[in-house]
Amino acid sequence: MILVTGATGKIGVEAVRLLARRGLPTRALVRDAARAPQDGSWSGVETAVGDFGRPETLDAAMTGVDTLLLISAAVPDQEIAALDSAVRQGVRHVVKITNHKATEDSPVDRRRDHARIEAHLAASGMAHTLLAPNLLMQNLFFLAPMIKQTHGFVMSAGDGRFGMIDARDVSAAAAAVAAAPAGHRGRTYLLTGPELVTYADVAAELTRALGREIEYRRLTPDRHRELMVQDGVPEPVATSNAQVFGLIAEGDAAWLSDDVAGLTGHGPRSLRTFVTEHVTAFG
Repeated sequence: MILVTGATGKIGVEAVRLLARRGLPTRALVRDAARAPQDGSWSGVETAVGDFGRPETLDAAMTGVDTLLLISAAVPDQEIAALDSAVRQGVRHVVKITNHKATEDSPVDRRRDHARIEAHLAASGMAHTLLAPNLLMQNLFFLAPMIKQTHGFVMSAGDGRFGMIDARDVSAAAAAVAAAPAGHRGRTYLLTGPELVTYADVAAELTRALGREIEYRRLTPDRHRELMVQDGVPEPVATSNAQVFGLIAEGDAAWLSDDVAGLTGHGPRSLRTFVTEHVTAFG
């Protein structure tokens, strides 16, 4: 049995669908059963209602599970509680979505959080595999309202390049590892799109797809953090986001890998493919 947490999120929902298509025993952990897809794509999938914020709900979800695909917001106490539950229930392998730059001394809170969770996982005795995606293309949807209203978007990543990846390709890689985890024990895979891009490239692709000029308006990280807070983003999240964008401007995310193709047998989607498929979201 494979348990997928964060099963209705950007990565989890597709990973569950792909595992179900393979005919593998799969259980999806959801906070609200009503959010599970009703289109038949999860046919044969068990659903378990639980919440990382309520650790007492996790043991039942872990019962009979061999492989855990751990996808969450990387709140250390919550993920550690999930790992402890997995140990109690005899889970043998954990596939964790993490951050490539997760270190104990990172200037970014979320990366230190991932490092703390990874350390706990390493000490748990369970076999494990780490999947570290670059920026997700689906995060561009957060810019859609601004793009529609102002024909552009603000960002504080300067001209920094990044290997942006479609979440569906992360899902495919995760499903491939979870389906046959033994061959991936102790491995870390870096997941990226096929090319390095900038937010200027994002604006150019949106301009091409929409048929009107989309402007990339550059901000400093400090100003960007202020605007995010004004828009209702919690201050710790806005601060962390601004830190990451500032690091991107310095080249922090300018890395590529062939691991998606190696795991799935096909290359990852390009930014142009993503924008073309989702152009109505930005129009």
